[in-house]
Amino acid sequence: MDIVTLSSEFQVVIPRDVRIKQGLKPGQKIVVLEKDGILHIVSQRSLEETRGFVKGLDTEDLRDEDD
Repeated sequence: MDIVTLSSEFQVVIPRDVRIKQGLKPGQKIVVLEKDGILHIVSQRSLEETRGFVKGLDTEDLRDEDD
C-alpha cells in the first residue's frame, strides 16, 4: 500500500510501481469516482482497447423476468 500526499493544487502523484503495473502513460485520462466516501481511480480505456473483453460472457438469467 502506498500513501500519497494531496498538493495545494489538489494533485496527487500515482506511485511508479502502480503506474508500471497498470500501464499508465502521460496524458492518459483517468476517471475518479466517489462511492460511500471511498475514492476509486480507474484508467479510462478506449473502445478499441475494451473490444472483446466480455467475450464468452453468459447472459442467460442475467436479469429477472420482472425487470
